[in-house]
Amino acid sequence: IELTGDNHLQLFIPRGFLHGFIVQSEKAIFHYQCDNFYHKASEDGVHPLDPDLNINWGGANGQLGQSIQQEVAKQKPNHTEFVFLDLPEFDLCQNESVKTHIEKIAPDFVINCAAFTAVDLAESESEKAFALNAEAVGHLAKHCQAEGSTLIHISTDYVFDGKASHPYIETDPTNPINVYGLSKLKGEQLAMEGCDKVFVIRTSWLYSAFGNNFVKTMLRLFKEKDSLNIVGDQHGCPTSAHDLAKVCLELVAQNITAYGVYHFSNTQPTTWYHFCCEIAKQVQSNIALNPIPTASYPTPAQRPMYSVMNCGKIETLLNEEIQSWQEALSKVLDQLAK
Repeated sequence: IELTGDNHLQLFIPRGFLHGFIVQSEKAIFHYQCDNFYHKASEDGVHPLDPDLNINWGGANGQLGQSIQQEVAKQKPNHTEFVFLDLPEFDLCQNESVKTHIEKIAPDFVINCAAFTAVDLAESESEKAFALNAEAVGHLAKHCQAEGSTLIHISTDYVFDGKASHPYIETDPTNPINVYGLSKLKGEQLAMEGCDKVFVIRTSWLYSAFGNNFVKTMLRLFKEKDSLNIVGDQHGCPTSAHDLAKVCLELVAQNITAYGVYHFSNTQPTTWYHFCCEIAKQVQSNIALNPIPTASYPTPAQRPMYSVMNCGKIETLLNEEIQSWQEALSKVLDQLAK
């Protein structure tokens, strides 16, 4: 079958038909009627930020929110009351609801763990991404300002374009290359404009013992597959949500007032491939792992090739050395093994 202007360069392939084809035009379109649904476990190539492998953090019940709750239960801080809010009773995109909750609780601190983190989906659902990652943050900041609350807002390494040759510091120029990064950068700006007492904490490659994330996905695939292809040319720093939770709680405990933008991740840059290799090593898996270039795993959203961040500023602020991602990973794997 030749695709021409007469058939609009489109070919419909019915269910149950075996086929092969050669595409000689960038505008040719093939429609498939499938018998079964896509299942990620059957895919040999894995991209760590595939939206099918990761979920939104959410609020109190997302990765960071649950990690904070766990730390609070462990530390049992005196003279501090915590209120954890999440959907459906608390929708950050409903401005009046947020206003009512903030006025009723009158918190000293608000830790915003909610975000639209489906990086690829944000390309086609930009309104939703900006609604939660930017507009809602702006409203939250204004309500915190009205109540005199300190806002701790979580952002991302994706505010950078990945063209640097050294770890990014907080004052380096931002230049997001996807909708998700643009929405998070706008959220940072609205948070700083709306509230005087704001901590913006940029983090990267978050994982934990909770929810769905890269580490837990790899552990599952190790049991299902003999080999995996992992993106090996994107550089960054994995971050344990448990360690990020401790940072947030330390800001509260010390009642720190050095507001501004901070970077936090575990130390020592790596790639997704080497991250996966370390996971396999620590759980003693014999799976064969193969590094592949980003170009071999095309996605709707472009990713920064280098998003390593310098965390010296927050390390100095809290006067505490940040542990390596290998050490942090070991603790999360121990928790998952229990």
